[in-house]
Amino acid sequence: MNPKVTIIMATYNRAHFIVETLTSIQNQTFQQWECLIIDDGGTDATEEVIQPILKRDGRFQFYKRQEKYQKGLPGCRNYGLDLAKGDYIIFFDDDDIVHPQNLSISLNCLETSKKDFCHYGKSPFINVSPVLNNQDLSIKKEITINDIKDIVTQKIGFASCTVLWKISCFNGNKFNEDLHYAEEWECYIRLITNGFSGIMIDNILYYNRKHPNSNTGEYFNNNPLRKKSYAKAIILVSQNLKIKQLLSYSIKRYLISKSIGFKEYNLFSKILKILDLPIYERLQWLVFFKVLPYRLMIYRNKRLIENKYNS
Repeated sequence: MNPKVTIIMATYNRAHFIVETLTSIQNQTFQQWECLIIDDGGTDATEEVIQPILKRDGRFQFYKRQEKYQKGLPGCRNYGLDLAKGDYIIFFDDDDIVHPQNLSISLNCLETSKKDFCHYGKSPFINVSPVLNNQDLSIKKEITINDIKDIVTQKIGFASCTVLWKISCFNGNKFNEDLHYAEEWECYIRLITNGFSGIMIDNILYYNRKHPNSNTGEYFNNNPLRKKSYAKAIILVSQNLKIKQLLSYSIKRYLISKSIGFKEYNLFSKILKILDLPIYERLQWLVFFKVLPYRLMIYRNKRLIENKYNS
């Protein structure tokens, strides 16, 4: 059977989680898929624990990342993209759980709408596995380049594992292999600004496991590799939006506000250089940047007082 959907899963030392993830993929109501498991040089027993699944189900294929791809999620995903045989692409992580109707609902949405991608919801869990109820397709809205502000500011959260794409979207577009966090944010913004459009649905079709060793967990624990990557992703997004003349006031405000948390990388100055603003507007943003920490402090104190008063 030729696969219609290619699932790409990068893995690194997840022997304790990956079997549950692969089982949730086997439970998909839509069966015409392949799952490419790309090992990023792990040192645990991942390959050993998944051998029974690999032997029973030929749709799962295990590869070790080739040296021509850089170590990390982007390199593994790019390797998977080069191996993919499906007409559609989806990325799953190696420690999460996939709703059994994930592929059937998102693929039905794509084929009906004739758009380039389908974006669905996710829900976090810690230890206790989620309850997976049957769902009907619930379309929310179309997503186009006109929604770029909400995508950049993450009001519309484009997580790596919450989008089914046509494979044609990745022709000439790959993940930046120098990034080790926020790589999907940078890549997906690039795809949207290249003119691809899609459908957002209300369905919760993915469940992300919360634990301190995830990339997100490491970022919020101030892992320097993850934090430096986010700063670089912000620069790349700023450059892309500048070239495509999509830097609205709201987006500038968001990017400059984010730079407050990356002073060690001189991010604010780098963003200003990319924006190449007239002197008067540059001075306005300098004042905004200087005053913002005090405004945030006042806002936090106000919220603390309100919460104390209401408790």
